[in-house]
Amino acid sequence: MNDTVDKLVIFLAKRDGIDKLVKTFQYVSKLVHWHAEKTHPDAATRAKQWEVASGLSRKAFRSGRFLTGFNALRRNPGQTTTFRILAVLSNAGEMVYFFFDHFLWLSRIGVLDAKLARRMSFISAFGESFGYIFFMVSDIILIQEGIKAERRIAKSGDESEDSKEKIKNIRADRVMRLMAVAANLADLIIALADIEPNPFCCHAVTLGISGLVSAWAGWYRNWPS
Repeated sequence: MNDTVDKLVIFLAKRDGIDKLVKTFQYVSKLVHWHAEKTHPDAATRAKQWEVASGLSRKAFRSGRFLTGFNALRRNPGQTTTFRILAVLSNAGEMVYFFFDHFLWLSRIGVLDAKLARRMSFISAFGESFGYIFFMVSDIILIQEGIKAERRIAKSGDESEDSKEKIKNIRADRVMRLMAVAANLADLIIALADIEPNPFCCHAVTLGISGLVSAWAGWYRNWPS
């Protein structure tokens, strides 16, 4: 059986795994910068540099990521019409997000005109928000279906090992989907800060906590069992 170090190695070998680690760095450093800005400006500057470097690194890691959504639609668009529609909407939004994120990254590192950054950021964040809404809707529907299925098994009075295993799987799936909803909601708040800047979404604490919620939910979902 794999121990914690084995699992960590497996986790960090995944693109999503290293992304969640660097995302943790990014938003911890954002909170450190906010906390130390007035009292320890030197430390705050270092934290800001760490935050920016982490953000740019994550964009580099996501190169070609827009193909994931395309492949999901190609291979498994959903079993019902409702889920097919939700899959198209959610993955289309995600593809826009990741595709234009390439140009945002290139503009921020100086390969493209820096003036493009704001426009690319808006388009990318809009696609991200659009996709997250429908991902959350899909997960909430599936959570509700799982609850109904669990209740049916409980009402049947069947206490066989097979029924217990089904309930166990339903509950495990529910936890994973709740984590996905939490991550998507947190990322939606971050995206809204780009789309429609406002004091709540743009506050460093809001962004920092949202980023960490998303990162740690991702840790949980991607951690090897």
